[in-house]
Amino acid sequence: MALAKLTIIPLKWEKTQDSKYRAVESEDRANYPEITVLFNPESYAIKKGVSWSGSSQKEYNAPILDFGGGGSRELTLELLFDVSEGVRNSRLQNQNQNNNRLIDSTAIEDVREETNKLVALTRIQRVGGKEQPPPACKVYWGKAPTNSDFPFVGVITNLTQTFTLFKSDGKPIRAKVNITFSEYLNPEDDKRRTDPELTTRI
Repeated sequence: MALAKLTIIPLKWEKTQDSKYRAVESEDRANYPEITVLFNPESYAIKKGVSWSGSSQKEYNAPILDFGGGGSRELTLELLFDVSEGVRNSRLQNQNQNNNRLIDSTAIEDVREETNKLVALTRIQRVGGKEQPPPACKVYWGKAPTNSDFPFVGVITNLTQTFTLFKSDGKPIRAKVNITFSEYLNPEDDKRRTDPELTTRI
C-alpha cells in the first residue's frame, strides 16, 4: 500500500480574550487551501532545543547549570517538485461535503506554480482589512499513531528554493524546497502537556 502524500493545511489565527492569537482549523479552503506535495520526502528531521545556562566557578571542573526552558521542536523537510512530465493543475468545485466536480485542468509549465503555494505561507496575511502574522500550519503524513511526530503544528521559519531544471525559455520545471517548521502550541495545549494536574485527567 502506497504511503499517503504529505499534506500541509494552513490554520486561521483567532484572537483570544487577552488579545493574543491561537491557531485553529478553518473550513474556508479558498483562503486556507490545503497543499498536497507532488512527491513525498525521503526523510524528515526533528530537532528539539533545551536551554541551559552555566556559571563557571574555579573550584569546580564543570559549570553549575540552570534550566532556562524548553525550545520549540523543529521539523525539517526537503521536498521535490517536478513538472517536467506534464503534471496537471486541477481545480475542484466543492458541490457538497463528499462530491467534488472538476472544473479546470491545465498543464503546469512553471514549477513555481507549486512552490509559490509554500512561499505564500511565509507572508503576512490580510484578513478583513487587518494584517495578521503568516499562518501556522498543520503537517500531516500517513496514519499517525499516538505520540507520533505527525500531525505537526508549526510556523515556517526557513524556506529555501533551489531550481535545478529549466525549459528552453528559462522557466523552471524542477525544484527542491528545504523547509523548516518551528512547533507552535496554543497556550492551553502547552499547559496541558506539561502540567501533571491536567495530563493525568481523562
